[in-house]
Amino acid sequence: MKSSPYITAEGMAQLNKELNQIWDRRREVVKALAAAAAEGDRSENAEYIYRKKELRGLDRRIRYLQKRMPDLRVVSDIPDNENKIFFAAWVTLENEQGDELEYRIVGPDEIDHHKANISLDSPLAQALLGKEVDDEVTIRVQEGTKKYCVIAIHYQSSLKV
Repeated sequence: MKSSPYITAEGMAQLNKELNQIWDRRREVVKALAAAAAEGDRSENAEYIYRKKELRGLDRRIRYLQKRMPDLRVVSDIPDNENKIFFAAWVTLENEQGDELEYRIVGPDEIDHHKANISLDSPLAQALLGKEVDDEVTIRVQEGTKKYCVIAIHYQSSLKV
């Protein structure tokens, strides 16, 4: 399944920052690699082998970001109906044990940036889309089912244009 192309403005800024940091790190690694290569026999040169491996990892991430980022669609507008759950909503849920959980529905490319972020493609986010306060959702998990009640919905005011 192809992941959703949506991303928040904050998420896109974070990806741009990451890409710039990777390019900076790549320059450092290339210098260190050249210095290690100048030491002679590369077959037993641990520094050379390590730097080559690190460079491959950086190049892989750069290629991914350069391919993925142009396809992403930045969502920066707050929806007309702020009483319903849409992309970029902060949602407070109550689980069956009475615990409150807060999540933000974001694109799959930004779930690592904040532990409260859940992917738009996740079963929970899919079940929540279009719901309102006091609506209940049930999702199937490996252990059976989980039920949640929507307690609150809000959108960041920084999204307003």
